[in-house]
Amino acid sequence: MRHFLDVTALSPAELEAVLDLAERPSLPPVLQGQGVALIFEKPSNRTRQSMEMAVVQLAGHPVYTEGDHIGIDKREPVDDVARVMAGYHAVLAARVLRHDVLVRMAAVSTVPVVNLLSDHSHPMQALADVLTMRQAIGPLGRRTVAWLGDYNNVARSLAEAGAMLGMHVRLGCPDGYGPDEAELERVRHLGAATVLLFDRPEEAVVGADAVHTDVWTSMGQETEREERAAAFAGWTVTEELMRTAGRHALFFHCMPVHRGEEVTAEVMDGPRSRAIAQAHNRMHAARGLLAFLLGVRA
Repeated sequence: MRHFLDVTALSPAELEAVLDLAERPSLPPVLQGQGVALIFEKPSNRTRQSMEMAVVQLAGHPVYTEGDHIGIDKREPVDDVARVMAGYHAVLAARVLRHDVLVRMAAVSTVPVVNLLSDHSHPMQALADVLTMRQAIGPLGRRTVAWLGDYNNVARSLAEAGAMLGMHVRLGCPDGYGPDEAELERVRHLGAATVLLFDRPEEAVVGADAVHTDVWTSMGQETEREERAAAFAGWTVTEELMRTAGRHALFFHCMPVHRGEEVTAEVMDGPRSRAIAQAHNRMHAARGLLAFLLGVRA
């Protein structure tokens, strides 16, 4: 029985196996007659839609539950929630405010626990990211992925997945919003070809095969909006910046997107963008991961 709280819960070979399963047009109905608990402390469009359909495609029954209906650590401890729900479902998947909630769930659950997003990481998004890059540019070993923006949960998981697949990882972060040296060293040891940090966007994207970004102010950071807007001035992904990356560079965004802030509409909706395919791959990646956790191998 395996949990998936971070990308690093998999080995590099297992990550490739999950991606291979995600690309299969059909998989065995390993959830036949079984449920998957989808617990959401934070709302979402892509995560809910993709997970529900992935469960259905494996012949299971998704049960969506809002966090307020459970009252994690208010109405009852999350440990009790996990113990009880593990008796109903084949998998527990949760989108939570604090990563430690997932850790506590995994410590007591008798079925796999899947991280649908936490303040620490977003491994399901990273699966879709590398799946989309692999489909768009081929095998990822020695290819270059550039991240622009805050080194947040999405960036951390993308860096991990890219490193595990042997990519060159280039992180462009405004001053005060990047990883520290210990974090860079941790990612390097995951198998990256190189891991480099830049404080100027045009330097970070040079030679990149894939340019990724995210909103400047994520859910729960609304009070920091003005401060972040000032810090991120000049970090918008424009056509000029994409030309700096190179004529073959492709654009990726985890969505939702704020056109005119972190990326121009011209780039987001242009021929280089793979953001919609990336969103669609959330479902395929989820299906592949669930199948892997339940014993299917490519």
